[in-house]
Amino acid sequence: MPLALFALTLSAFAIGTTEFVIVGLLPTMASDLGVSLPSAGLLVSLYALGVAIGAPLLTALTGKWKRKQLLLAVMTLFVLGNLMAWQAPSYSSLIIARTLTGLAHGVFFSIGSTIATGLVAKDKAASAIAIMFTGLTVALVTGVPLGTYIGQHFGWQTTFLIVAGLGLVALIGSALLVPNNLKQPPVASLSSQLSVLTQPRLLLVYAITALGYGGTFVTFTYLAPILQTVTGFGESAIGLIMLVYGVSVAIGNIWGGKMADKMGPVNALKVIFVGLAAVLVAFNFTAYSPIAAVLTILIWGAFAFGNVPALQLYVVRIAEKHSPKAVDVASGLNIAAFNVGIALGSWGGGHIVAQSGVMTTPWVGALVILGALMATFITGQLDKKAAIATALKPVHQVAS
Repeated sequence: MPLALFALTLSAFAIGTTEFVIVGLLPTMASDLGVSLPSAGLLVSLYALGVAIGAPLLTALTGKWKRKQLLLAVMTLFVLGNLMAWQAPSYSSLIIARTLTGLAHGVFFSIGSTIATGLVAKDKAASAIAIMFTGLTVALVTGVPLGTYIGQHFGWQTTFLIVAGLGLVALIGSALLVPNNLKQPPVASLSSQLSVLTQPRLLLVYAITALGYGGTFVTFTYLAPILQTVTGFGESAIGLIMLVYGVSVAIGNIWGGKMADKMGPVNALKVIFVGLAAVLVAFNFTAYSPIAAVLTILIWGAFAFGNVPALQLYVVRIAEKHSPKAVDVASGLNIAAFNVGIALGSWGGGHIVAQSGVMTTPWVGALVILGALMATFITGQLDKKAAIATALKPVHQVAS
């Protein structure tokens, strides 16, 4: 594998770290900035909203740019956004910095797979994409807990400075190693992206993605406050617990992918959503015991991110049937749907915390997941009806 691919992997690691590290630092940042927990939670919501906007919209608007130029521009914006967060003089300026960084995140993952496959032979394309996305998984396992530890001991600003440094190394590596003559993919116009949104079946899948992924973030955004104020953990333990969560996420990703291949994405999602809702309900009771809480979080991570492979696989299959000329666009919009779910989940969780306290969030998160489960049953029934109609079509043609 070419060295340029590892520059992309480092970029993915830095981006993954900066997205989720806020969760472990939320109480620290709220106290330091003099804002409430729900207000600090907006740092998660608005970042995710930036990703959701950046993925489809900015990718379409920059479609004619050369891939390397766009990659370097995106990573420059990422570095500047984190430097701005490091030096942010106020909460409002930190909000702007997070939103800008989110825009960079959205575009990076929209073009990253195309660039990665352009660096290798066709028979190594899947491996190249897997290596790049390893950066995101490793960020959850190591980057987030380390960033949380650094932020708690040296100030949360230091975490953003270190992430900016990682981004700068990745930027320099990309500038030196990524070739200038990367294949330019067909330009996905904004109108072609919007046409995907006219397909009811795809809209239903996007709703499942937003609910099924976002339901977790109603509670996950406020995990650190729960662990400190309810479970009784000290601030120093949060980084270690985030490490436990990250390991379970990595396992869940693999497990969820294998389940989707074996059972089909719809059946896999049914199992995962039932398990996830059950875990969130259980957390209402186990959060009061340190050992039970950590065990619940270990299981929670596997279910929370186990749905990602099934959702991505399913949206591609639906797009191939209903929007075959825009499969890549449909897949990219599902990335946006993940982040719409994060944004709405974090934002909704903030309102719940303000009104009813942190321990109401697991109940509400479970209800949101059950909404995703209902939508999954509906789309499964629509698949069965479509299969029956397809099977009967030749019979009607013969009869006529």
